[in-house]
Amino acid sequence: MAPRPVPAPRAAGATALAALLLASGTACGGSDAPPNAEIAQQSPARDRIGTLSVHGPQGSRACTASVVHSPGHNLLVTAAHCVQNQRVGLLDGLVFTPGYRNGYSPYGSWQVESITVDPRWASDDDPDYDVAFVTVSPADGRQVEDAVGGNPLGTGRGVGLAVSVTGYPNESDEPITCSVRTSSQSATQARFDCGGYTDGTSGSPWVAGDGAVVGVIGGYQEGGETPGTSYSVAFDQRISDLYRRATT
Repeated sequence: MAPRPVPAPRAAGATALAALLLASGTACGGSDAPPNAEIAQQSPARDRIGTLSVHGPQGSRACTASVVHSPGHNLLVTAAHCVQNQRVGLLDGLVFTPGYRNGYSPYGSWQVESITVDPRWASDDDPDYDVAFVTVSPADGRQVEDAVGGNPLGTGRGVGLAVSVTGYPNESDEPITCSVRTSSQSATQARFDCGGYTDGTSGSPWVAGDGAVVGVIGGYQEGGETPGTSYSVAFDQRISDLYRRATT
């Protein structure tokens, strides 16, 4: 489906925002004493990851997103439920702040301009399509990828991948990270186990050793119902097709 314009920013209703923020809670953990996430140290690669919040970096947080390489240098990837769902519709006024930590926005913020989701997510919140590509407007004449760089998209790689997952819990002003190996949840969903991925970490990218994003927290249970196990839609041809729609 073609990118869907986001309406002009307006004050988000408290009930709608609360519902969407609750929907954005996600996870990481398991029954075999999995690791726990730790504070992510700053690095140029991690500065491609940031917060999605309402109206500004200090506004109510919705989720995590990251910059992926695109022809327009203006594209993010996150979970679809972070930006749109059947309960509350489209969340208005979102901004992306890469590298945010401890109240400091080292690069500034970029206003969300449009989103691209699969029609099966738009019509039915189908968890097998819980991925969104988000374009952002230039900030001070600069595209976000030109400011922080962008990760390539990695599809068709299966599971058993070593990845690092960095995201922003709502209760923290610093991102967390964990190095784990992915496994299969189902034919269309992947998972990993690591503790600490709570509300706000939906949309966190799963970054392989070569820098490619091979998943985002979301999908089954909208990413996970406990802080110990997190899920992602399998990044396969469906995601390649969605990326192509977002960039053409």
